[in-house]
Amino acid sequence: MASYSYISLLCIVFLMPLCFAEDPTASYNFEVSYITASPLGVPQQVIAINGKFPGPTINVTTNNNVVVNVRNKLDEHLLLHWSGIQQRRSSWQDGVLGTNCPIPSKWNWTYEFQVKDQIGSFFYFPSLNMQRASGGFGSFIINNRAVIPIPFDTPYGDITITIGDWYIRNHTALRKALDDGKDLGMPDGVLVNGKGPYRYNDTLVPDGIDYETITVHPGKTYRLRVSNVGVSTSLNFRIQSHNLLLAETEGSYTVQQNYTSLDIHVGQTFSFLLTTDQNASSDYYIVASARFVNESRWQRVTGVGVLKYTNSKGKASGPLPDPPQDQFDKTFSMNQARSIRWNVSASGARPNPQGSFRYGSINVTDVYVLRNFPPEKFNGKRRTTLSGVSFVNPKTPIRLADKYRLKGVYKLDFPTRPLTGSPRSETSIINGTYRGFMEIILQNNDTKVHSYHLSGYAFFVVGMDFGVWTENSRGTYNKWDGIARATAQVYPGAWTAVLVSLDNVGVWNLRTENLDAWYLGQETYVHVVNPEPNNKTELPMPDNALFCGELSKMQKPQDISSAISMESNASMLLLMLFLLVSTLLYMDQ
Repeated sequence: MASYSYISLLCIVFLMPLCFAEDPTASYNFEVSYITASPLGVPQQVIAINGKFPGPTINVTTNNNVVVNVRNKLDEHLLLHWSGIQQRRSSWQDGVLGTNCPIPSKWNWTYEFQVKDQIGSFFYFPSLNMQRASGGFGSFIINNRAVIPIPFDTPYGDITITIGDWYIRNHTALRKALDDGKDLGMPDGVLVNGKGPYRYNDTLVPDGIDYETITVHPGKTYRLRVSNVGVSTSLNFRIQSHNLLLAETEGSYTVQQNYTSLDIHVGQTFSFLLTTDQNASSDYYIVASARFVNESRWQRVTGVGVLKYTNSKGKASGPLPDPPQDQFDKTFSMNQARSIRWNVSASGARPNPQGSFRYGSINVTDVYVLRNFPPEKFNGKRRTTLSGVSFVNPKTPIRLADKYRLKGVYKLDFPTRPLTGSPRSETSIINGTYRGFMEIILQNNDTKVHSYHLSGYAFFVVGMDFGVWTENSRGTYNKWDGIARATAQVYPGAWTAVLVSLDNVGVWNLRTENLDAWYLGQETYVHVVNPEPNNKTELPMPDNALFCGELSKMQKPQDISSAISMESNASMLLLMLFLLVSTLLYMDQ
């Protein structure tokens, strides 16, 4: 009996957080480094995680605590951003430069956050200085808790797919081109899960390129989670002879509709149900091809993988399945986007139906019309703008400046309407109203599609159309089942309107996902603060917060040799407990 008392006491003393934790913890160790790979047949430097490109999938369940210990083995600063993960009450963990100090080269830093009340398909990536163009990305899955049903039969398997345009030049060469006032030019290819195209055409595709093969069993249904992690190219995704049943996007279940192909824009993630009901006489092409471009010129910039049935009798052959034939007319793509609707009867992360939040009946408190333009030169530099403002990242992150009451780091004066006159470069951000309801109209005056992302939230995509948005455009809004998501496309010469409930305190990045335009300044932040005194609506600054800029003297040197993740601490604790219990049991005999 004494031994059982010893065990109980030790559990209380040493393992209280593990024995009585409210929500489980999922721990990951990420070592971010350069490796040499040849996705398009040419050796080049890519960013890998734990030696893998793309990086490992983070697979967790709603309300899990997530711990990611990051070792930065690059030769430059690093931040990892968890795109679409809302970081409820904790923008400290968001991993973008306006909010967080970067992790210095050779340093170790641990992200700790809870995936609170979220489900769905997302991805993570390095957010600094075009690094995503060299890799460092991976999928991020949040599963429902077992007590909350999903609105379809449990799939036989779960498959993650990353697609994206790709350059043989690495991110440092790409950003140098932008700094020199040049465009990036046409990409060299499109990757599927970090691999080049299957040799469907001997002329267009050289021999010896490693391609992605996804093996499936016949007569089953799989869930495919597809993310466009590329630089700036919208891609059409399709699988030869198969329908794609759309089921979810970025945390919202959709009305289930079949598509033969779907446009996936930069930064977006979709979740499909794929039924393997075709004849297994051969394999089938998986295709991701560029949209709204000269197809004859861009033919070689096509990602091709292989869907292989376990009883397949031959290789995929013949021409690729056709993309939509609307190079010069984007109406088809816009109508396809409008057809994506919220499943208002399905439960999300909680038992209540998604549509129980009646966004269409809430009074709007703030309206921002944001307009972009192609890059232009002013103050001696080629820059991009949002409403006439080109964002300058502060040396001291905004959230850190708030914490230590620093003055002059940023201005809460971002214009509600586009500025007239000359553009300007400054750290100007949006002053959001806590618990307000904001309407944001994104007007695209560029010549290519842009995707816009807002951290910290899912916004409701309520309308899009060609031309210039006016007050009368509100009459076309979908006020019932517009999809809630984190990233929305805006077609050239068109607008997209979104509504967002500002219930998440913090400082949240609003940006274009097109990496070249983002790097050149097309972003801002939404500042949301609870004005009540002594409020507890935001979590405390993490103990391991990094300091930089005006607060750099507060940063202590880091001894990497002693940097141990929470996962390692937990393992050591369990080992100590095992040794102590073993000793006590032995003494008891």
